[in-house]
Amino acid sequence: MEKALEAWRPLPLAGEALRGIRLRDTLDAQLRELMEVRHPAAALPQEEISALTRHHLRDTPVREYGHWFFYPWLDVAVHVLPRAEFDEVRLSRNRNKITTSEQARLAELQIGIAGLSVGQSTAVTLAMEGVGGRFVLADFDELSLSNMNRLRAGIHDIGINKAVMTARQMFEINPYLEIRLFPDGVHDHNLDAFLCNGSALDLLVEECDDMYMKFRMREAARTRRIPVLMETSDRGMIDVERFDLEPERPLFHGRVNGMQASDLCVLTPSQKVGVAMSIVGVDSVSTRMAASAVEIGSSLRTWPQLASAVALGSGINVDTARRIALGELRESGRFYVDLERLVGTSDTVIETVPATPAVARAPLASSQASADPAIGEIVRHATAAPSGGNAQPWRFHWNGDRLRVMIDAARSGGLLDFAHRATHLALGAAVENATLHANSLGWETRAQDFPESGEANVVCDLRFSPRTGISTPDPLHPHVLTRCTNRRLGPSTPLTDDERDALHAAAALRGARLIVIENDTTLAALAQVLGRGDRLRFLSRPLHRELMSELRWSVQEAEAARDGIDLRTLELNGVDLAALRLTANWRVMDMVGCIGGGRNLEKFALEAAKGSSAFCLLYTSSPATDAWFQGGKAMQRVWLTATALKLGFQPMAALSYLFMRAESGGEGLSPDETRTLLELRARYRQLLKLGDDDRELLLFRVAKVAPPSTRALRRPWESHLDVEITKS
Repeated sequence: MEKALEAWRPLPLAGEALRGIRLRDTLDAQLRELMEVRHPAAALPQEEISALTRHHLRDTPVREYGHWFFYPWLDVAVHVLPRAEFDEVRLSRNRNKITTSEQARLAELQIGIAGLSVGQSTAVTLAMEGVGGRFVLADFDELSLSNMNRLRAGIHDIGINKAVMTARQMFEINPYLEIRLFPDGVHDHNLDAFLCNGSALDLLVEECDDMYMKFRMREAARTRRIPVLMETSDRGMIDVERFDLEPERPLFHGRVNGMQASDLCVLTPSQKVGVAMSIVGVDSVSTRMAASAVEIGSSLRTWPQLASAVALGSGINVDTARRIALGELRESGRFYVDLERLVGTSDTVIETVPATPAVARAPLASSQASADPAIGEIVRHATAAPSGGNAQPWRFHWNGDRLRVMIDAARSGGLLDFAHRATHLALGAAVENATLHANSLGWETRAQDFPESGEANVVCDLRFSPRTGISTPDPLHPHVLTRCTNRRLGPSTPLTDDERDALHAAAALRGARLIVIENDTTLAALAQVLGRGDRLRFLSRPLHRELMSELRWSVQEAEAARDGIDLRTLELNGVDLAALRLTANWRVMDMVGCIGGGRNLEKFALEAAKGSSAFCLLYTSSPATDAWFQGGKAMQRVWLTATALKLGFQPMAALSYLFMRAESGGEGLSPDETRTLLELRARYRQLLKLGDDDRELLLFRVAKVAPPSTRALRRPWESHLDVEITKS
């Protein structure tokens, strides 16, 4: 290490040894400035400065005073003042923002810097300000052309190790510095040497990319009671961890739940990204950084950084380091110097998506609950039906004679519920469940669809009577309460003939038909169409708002609302979960749309196709106005059949229902969005070979997978039921 260091470090040489080397001798000017610094009260004439200089030098010739330093990478030798005088002049403009005694204390600091992007600017700024006299620099990477948007370097430096390049720049500012290099970066084998060379570092500036080493360096720094700084080049965010004062302090302010460096060794790359997002905080990044994060791996190769942010970050690092060293800053924490907020007005923080408030409904009257417990059980089974976005858009009314099934206007509608077709599908499924349970009780069910009631939201009246003769239990009934959405991805194991036949038969029993898509080429093509639809949903303001209102972002929110999409049911890995959180902010999505991005938003459908046994389309050719209500009954039997076969089942229906809106003029959508949907519609129908009279009910995927990790929650069935209490 020392030999490698001597190959490029500037060496003090005697004047006679510099023959044949390009010389740079400005010592006269330096001495003149030294005199001016020491006599600041008046403007000294040149004669007096010369006299003071002669007195200062005594009998020493100017060319022999001070030191010569040779810079081999510049092929130049430079003549400078002795160290104390050099520092006195060079740092004279620091006074009295930094007093002379404070400057002397700062010069004694030993500072380690790992990662030399923000770290490079920080190191150079530390050298300029005189904060630190001994440095340890580590980075295995070499300067590339794409680094030069933010690193102070010339094109002649391309290919030079960043630690070497940074040390050169620091020595060009102050040749008296002591700098140790780790040009292969910091790793387990040299970590001790990096943090301690005779004595431990006074401060560690951690700016590396390697997640394991981020943890490992903090663990070692905490053991040695070394404070750690980390600036992120976004919103001027800096972490201060005062392990010198708080040796038991949790890493990253406790944001990683006690995770240790060794834990990262068993994590997948995507899980590590999830850890990284936990550290940074998805809700804390700027809009443009969030939009960029969505584009990584698509239109961007890696994280963006700006020279202005790096410059700001280095300033924050150095200011913080100085105040820690002088005892002015003793607290740990996360702090922001957010220029977009401080200079002008800008909303840069990710929005928190508000929970959809629960709609209160009258519970089942206690007198009727005891008098008609079977009705309560029928409603409980009915409300176990699926609905778009788990909206649960139903109401039930029992008057002692009939159970009326109605649309809950507060829980229906929306852009994906054109003409209440999605709601009718859900209510058809609820009626199928009610019928199945009534049958299990030995009751006959008579349904009157869309009765003349004078109420637009009334969909069906159900009446029950004891069944005559022997009733045969429907084998699907036991699965009513266990049916659920399963978004797990599988190994694309093919369906058997028996499984395929069972799904077809379940659809046919309620007058619908099924298309099963298993060909890889067709699946991929269909997934591309669905992916473009997903992208449209994220980049359309009204569709984005509706989509985000469905999501329940925490366990507490999911349990309080008991509707919508519990984030846990999405079965997302750390990377995708972090990405979804970023997309929650419309400003981020608006930015993505403005730059023509969003390709990464299409990947979920492509991954779903690869992780499925088949995509299936349930459809009908019925021209009746109640086609979707009747189709809901077919959908429920198909879904229950899949449950009985232990097949994972996930609806993929959003795009189909947007097509219906687009074909009817696109109310609520922009002309461009409507045009895009109609283009996708043509390709979609071509792939599925649909006829002009065919009406889609539900596109879904099935897969041979383990049960879901989390089931969607339901509101209490009592909240959906009103009961007439007749006074005797």
